Amino acid sequence: MAAAEVHRIIVYGGKGALGSKCVEYFRSKNWWVACVDIAANDQADANVVVNMTECFTEQANQVTNDVCQLLGEQRVDAILCVAGGWAGGSAKAKVLYKNADLMWKQSVWTSTISSHLATKHLKEGGLLTLAGAKPALAGTPGMLGYGMAKAAVHQLCQSLAGSNSGLPPGAAAVAILPVTLDTPMNRKFMPDADVSTWTPLEYIAELFYKWTTGEGRPASGSLVQLITEAGKTEATPV
Repeated sequence: MAAAEVHRIIVYGGKGALGSKCVEYFRSKNWWVACVDIAANDQADANVVVNMTECFTEQANQVTNDVCQLLGEQRVDAILCVAGGWAGGSAKAKVLYKNADLMWKQSVWTSTISSHLATKHLKEGGLLTLAGAKPALAGTPGMLGYGMAKAAVHQLCQSLAGSNSGLPPGAAAVAILPVTLDTPMNRKFMPDADVSTWTPLEYIAELFYKWTTGEGRPASGSLVQLITEAGKTEATPV
């Protein structure tokens, strides 16, 4: 009797709120899950701990080498890049440079590394997801660093749909564009907000699972808005 196929994914940012939910969800489906983050996730089957550094190439090479060592010749069904964060600041803000730098590291560095990992370790027909943001589709004067970083992620996702992007045959890159995620930290710092417009983490984890298994997967390069109203979320391509 043939052994059952082992499904594998990498969750980049797998220690954060959304990342942990993705790790939990895919593990509940008996998938092998590797977490890439600045700290280990106890629920994951394997962890690649990212060394904090001010040099992008150092961090990129460290993660790339560690993932290569972890996987060897094995390939994964999906790489879910859910790393990121939020920081405000207008053009005159004293924290503009600091926040822009932080947003670049949290969103652009991680998305770029994930994209390169996909060229090496993603199966043919596999899925790469990136974390964009709906507010970055238009001007974001009160959060310039965040808006610039997320806009760069959108551009990266669309570029990966090209025939010479380096992704394996049949693979797809898709970016999700939420507005506000329903995380413990957001509830803590915005206690009076209308959470019926916040997107549940479980919804995104389930959506990733469907896309990874081929159900309703958008075309490669798609930017998919996650719009939540009255507690109901819809995924709508831009």
